[in-house]
Amino acid sequence: MALIAVVLYLVFGVLGFGWRSWRQWRMTGSTGFRGVSGRFGSLEWIAGVGFVAAVVIGVAAPLLQLAGMLFPLEVLLATWIQTTGVVVAVAGIGATVYAQHDMGESWRIGVDPNEATTLVRHGVFAVVRNTIFSAMLVFAAGSVLVAPNPLALAGFALLVAAIELQVRGVEEPYLRTVHDQQYHAYTAAVGRFVPRVGLS
Repeated sequence: MALIAVVLYLVFGVLGFGWRSWRQWRMTGSTGFRGVSGRFGSLEWIAGVGFVAAVVIGVAAPLLQLAGMLFPLEVLLATWIQTTGVVVAVAGIGATVYAQHDMGESWRIGVDPNEATTLVRHGVFAVVRNTIFSAMLVFAAGSVLVAPNPLALAGFALLVAAIELQVRGVEEPYLRTVHDQQYHAYTAAVGRFVPRVGLS
């Protein structure tokens, strides 16, 4: 099953980052990739580096398991658990691509403080504010179930922490500054990662 986890990460990378960046470039002339921002050691930098590290660990964990250098956790090796993991990961990929589509030309990887994009409040973003991040976490959780080793679990924990830091410490302050009352009304009505949870 570790090989399936590697393939799932490959598909996620191609669709969620590669294809989407190409599509963004075709629509706007920009790939939408803003990368790791902020000075060394800043909140933005820590969140960005943490996210990149979590993705690298997420890919490395099943590869190392496949190579026999890491061993899966026996308690999670039931066929039904790993099959559920595949279904959840595929759903996460689909949800990520769908949410990226709903974001349209406002889609970005990272934040440029000198750039003001439209506040997207339609489609899935009318239900959850950070739908793309939520979908990524669903994908990552499914992948951990497919190749459930300690490194994969650590990578997932790092991804959760990096996304929380990025959303709460970087993106939300940026959006409050750019969109002010419009964003305040949005956060009061729409949940942060799941519907109706994390209202402010």
